[in-house]
Amino acid sequence: MNNGSNDENIIEVKGLAKNFNSLVAVDSVSFDVKAGEIFGFLGPNGAGKTTTINMLCTLLKPTSGGATVHGFDILTQKNEVRESIGLVFQDPSLDDKLTARENLEFHMVVYRVPRDVREKRAREVLDMVGLTRRADDYVETYSGGMKRRLEIARGLLHYPKVLFLDEPTIGLDPQTRNYIWDYIEELKKREGITIFLTTHYMEEAEHCDRIAIIDLGKIIALDTPEELKSEVGGDIVKLVTADDEKAEEEFKKKYPDIEMIPDPECLCFEVEKGEEFIPGFIRHFGVEILAINLHRPTLDDVFLKLTGKEIREEGADGLTNLRSFIKMSAQKARR
Repeated sequence: MNNGSNDENIIEVKGLAKNFNSLVAVDSVSFDVKAGEIFGFLGPNGAGKTTTINMLCTLLKPTSGGATVHGFDILTQKNEVRESIGLVFQDPSLDDKLTARENLEFHMVVYRVPRDVREKRAREVLDMVGLTRRADDYVETYSGGMKRRLEIARGLLHYPKVLFLDEPTIGLDPQTRNYIWDYIEELKKREGITIFLTTHYMEEAEHCDRIAIIDLGKIIALDTPEELKSEVGGDIVKLVTADDEKAEEEFKKKYPDIEMIPDPECLCFEVEKGEEFIPGFIRHFGVEILAINLHRPTLDDVFLKLTGKEIREEGADGLTNLRSFIKMSAQKARR
């Protein structure tokens, strides 16, 4: 065991598992995180992302397996691990009745930051996240995005080697999410901090240097976003028809060599040179096509191919709404 040396892997996880009675929340996962990278845990709610982070941050004891963070063992060197990390929780943890500066000062006392550098540290992190002008305003007057930026600033006060971000932009509008990501990427460039984050937003995962896709407590893939997408292969075609069951039967007869991708909302398949394939397909297909979409593989397609389901769990997505709208319009046109 080293004592915080700067190895290539700043996090090493071996067979880490957590059970809650009969529920297996994390199922013997193993992976490494390289120093200085943005490493993402991508998966739906309940996949085991937060449980894994809580174990790595020593907030939760593993059922089995182990890990080191910055060279320190999460079971036997908890204090050293905690001194090496910053953590931004999924749920808000600021005191709304204090100012931003007071929140930071309290955190520095807890982390035993030397008194003579506290003012300088607070000034640095507030400037880093663009909150200097609002430093003495009460947090209850902040927007959701400003609160997340303050929480990130707070996590940096003691110069952590690893910053853990659990769903850092959940509940924020797209513009604010992009704003937060600007700061995260700037942190990596300017400070060289290793960032370990969880997310279920596909577009956020694209920012990561590497991604571990986790589902039902297991890591089912781990690579760069581009390599993961390349495994899907060709172009993805999604089809909405007047009769999906009949369309699927005809498709399998006409195109037995093309494998369909499981999708609960439409007919989905992968082809090479999709823009050349589609015109002839539309002309000769025997079932009425209401809508057709072609795109290059995305991380959503990767997750769909690996698990047979989409990562989105929050109600109807755009394609579902499109399907409903088209079918309603088609029914009206036939009347």
